[in-house]
Amino acid sequence: MSQHSDVLFVTPPSRVQVYQDLSRDLAAIEPPVWAGLLAMFVRNRGYDAAILDSEAQGLNHQQTAEAIVSARPRLVVFVIYGQQPSASTQCMPAGRTVCEQLNALADIPTLVMGTHPSALPKRTLLEEPYTYVCQGEGPQTILGLLRVLKNNQGSLRDVPGLWHFEDGHPVGNPPASLISDLDKELPGQGWALLDMSRYRAHNWHCFDHLDARSPYASLQTSLGCPFKCAFCCINAPFDTPMLRTWSPDHVISLIDRLVLDHGVTNIKIPDEMFVLNRRHVLGICDRIIERGYRLNIWAYARVDTVQDQVLERLKAAGFNWLGVGIESGSQHVRDGVEKGRFGEREIVSAVRKIQSYGIHVAANYIFGLPDDDLASMRATLDLALELNTEWANFYCAMAYPGSPLYGMAKEKGWALPDGPDGPGWIGYSQHAYDCLPLPTEALSATQVLDFRDKAFLDYFTSSAYLAMMQRTFGSAVVEHVRDMCAHKVRRRHHESAVSAA
Repeated sequence: MSQHSDVLFVTPPSRVQVYQDLSRDLAAIEPPVWAGLLAMFVRNRGYDAAILDSEAQGLNHQQTAEAIVSARPRLVVFVIYGQQPSASTQCMPAGRTVCEQLNALADIPTLVMGTHPSALPKRTLLEEPYTYVCQGEGPQTILGLLRVLKNNQGSLRDVPGLWHFEDGHPVGNPPASLISDLDKELPGQGWALLDMSRYRAHNWHCFDHLDARSPYASLQTSLGCPFKCAFCCINAPFDTPMLRTWSPDHVISLIDRLVLDHGVTNIKIPDEMFVLNRRHVLGICDRIIERGYRLNIWAYARVDTVQDQVLERLKAAGFNWLGVGIESGSQHVRDGVEKGRFGEREIVSAVRKIQSYGIHVAANYIFGLPDDDLASMRATLDLALELNTEWANFYCAMAYPGSPLYGMAKEKGWALPDGPDGPGWIGYSQHAYDCLPLPTEALSATQVLDFRDKAFLDYFTSSAYLAMMQRTFGSAVVEHVRDMCAHKVRRRHHESAVSAA
């Protein structure tokens, strides 16, 4: 990390609080995509930028604050994102702790950005310890703030998307326009500013080579999502449901750098929806195939976007996994969150089609959506067991700030993690000790969480799943899954109930 940089982009340490014991060897450690994009954006405009990734370096909160002071940057940008599109909120507590400790050590201006601050900019400015808050995707806000702080050009009122205090009152400037030419404006992801050997893939991503999860990288090929699922907050920084892409030629130039300069072959495409724009996807696949790289890639897809020609090309390019949002086994529950007009027959057909091309499926399910009851959640688990995919993520419904569910929950007066008696933003973490999911009309938050935790064990310990894993990946992975299931996440409500008894 360079000393005395104009701007230091910081990823605060969240993993231990967010994932508990799972953070030790099961969870991924991902390069900070947005920090890398932003660092290259300002460097290309003549400013010096560095990245402090406390997650990768294994720093605690105090050590992170001390490292910031040692770097003596003109501006510190806390980039609050996580390993999934909705993970910004659960990472807010770590950023707050670091910033409070930094403020006690030095007087350095701080800016916070991410999905959560964009969803609640005024509240973030009022409640959190940062000097400034960014509403929007960030590049123009950071550039404008640097011009004010370093070059004395203009005033804070001129910085698009900036929230700040003026005469003791919170003031928000209109957000910046979205960047349209991603190749030109955001041309790099800052890997040269990171130690890429520190990053590791998810365990399931490397089931066929568990001893080689590092190095690892996330590669953004598009921004935004055109869909409007009620439980999703991903469009909060973008203010509109649209998709913008980097060109296939640009994407392959970045893959060249990952493979040739950093030796990376395990790659995540963190795009909110990768398998969507056919020409974009095929263009990237064709260029990878031409290079002859042997990659291990995963990306997100939808049930209603997978096509035979695309799947054939994805597999040939090294896409060995697709994450598919199934969400619920109930058509009624899916309709209630605008998840698309596809039924169970289409779900089963799409999953089997993906698998027929040798691509593994990481299926995503949500328990406790607004129309859920015990019967519909059981139907979701039954569908998961029937599909028996190579990996499954079981989530509780969360009313994330920036999602339509958040407004609905507020209107109904449902207890939320950020409510008067809640645990705060960490309660939005699926695996945290203080996890507090969304209740439904028929179920309490505790019932939803208990069902989710039991469903996880029912799935990964089922004889059908373990037999399939034995056939697909071998006995070493079966033992790994059994060891994984021995990691019981602690839950406050469980321990409180035991103590009360």
